[in-house]
Amino acid sequence: MTRLTAFLLALGVLAACETGNPLEEATETTTTTTTTTDEGTTTPITSDRTLPPGTTQPTSDSSIVRYEPTSDEEGDGGGYARNITYSNASGEDVFSVDNLAFDGDNTYIRGGTATSQNAVGQLDDNARFRVYEADQTVTDPLTGNVIDTFTYRAIHSRSTSGMTEFAIVRSGSYANYGFGGFIYQRNATDDTGAARELIIPTSGDAEYLGDYAGVRIFNGAAGLNYVSGDAQVLLDFKDFNDSQTGVAVFIYNRRLFDIDGNDITDAYLDAVEADASVPLVRGSDPNGNVTLSNLTPVITPNIADTNGEITSSIGSIYRFQDGTTAEESSGTYYGILAGENADEIVGIAVTTGDDPRADGVTFQETGGFIVYRQ
Repeated sequence: MTRLTAFLLALGVLAACETGNPLEEATETTTTTTTTTDEGTTTPITSDRTLPPGTTQPTSDSSIVRYEPTSDEEGDGGGYARNITYSNASGEDVFSVDNLAFDGDNTYIRGGTATSQNAVGQLDDNARFRVYEADQTVTDPLTGNVIDTFTYRAIHSRSTSGMTEFAIVRSGSYANYGFGGFIYQRNATDDTGAARELIIPTSGDAEYLGDYAGVRIFNGAAGLNYVSGDAQVLLDFKDFNDSQTGVAVFIYNRRLFDIDGNDITDAYLDAVEADASVPLVRGSDPNGNVTLSNLTPVITPNIADTNGEITSSIGSIYRFQDGTTAEESSGTYYGILAGENADEIVGIAVTTGDDPRADGVTFQETGGFIVYRQ
């Protein structure tokens, strides 16, 4: 059975030459994008899609930056992280974030090091989805008192070419979703310094595969969980630009971990069964690990544009042994294509749902993916 058939049935190290500040911000976005026609001229197109703020006049041959909008609605959180930078020019492996309260000196160190709070330093086997944590304490410069900080974690990943990357910052110290943010982008150059542009094919189909990793935080309870998995994107280039429907994003083999890196997927699903009083149909990955439900897309018009940006709804459902189903989560994914052969895609998926482990508690899962054309 091919991967595509399996998914249809299921439907119903960082680059060594990385240097400082690869994650950039831009001004608020508009709803106007630019498309390059076959004749090479450019014309504006209008879209009613909602993209995150960022690059105001994107083109197929420009860098594009998108970041989480600020939300002042109670419980929503997010969008407050600013000036997100990463530096590894001299092997320092340091991540920094501005505008988040009680995260120490804004400098995040790699997990799994001698001075980190726990051993979680990566969320994938290849160490490309790296985890960073804020200072545990700060010192009052006047009195010398040592003050505890809040629990912040950041995930950063950069593609093997350097053309795309993303970062996610979240905190588990709030009773609601608290403060944080995400950013994802297509860079104008790759890790060799060569200028790169997007050229979208006009015929054929393509499959992209890669990894997914993220953070779960909660409204109604404090705490933070990690999630990891695999990602698949299917593109129908024949219907990418014209009908703008030729995109499908799948997140699968998802596993849930506590803040110390312990796999809690089975216990989480036990809570789902206890709440529903019906046994689940549980999935597993190729290594036999129990997994969460797949995140599957909603295929609608207006998913893509000729600048290479994609967005649509995504969600997951529980399947029970008595044949019934229930919604686990729902949300939105965003992404950007990159490369002269549409070689890779970077994206973010944000989903929310009810947490079965406590009454009245909801979760927000923010995950990033980078996938490569197969």
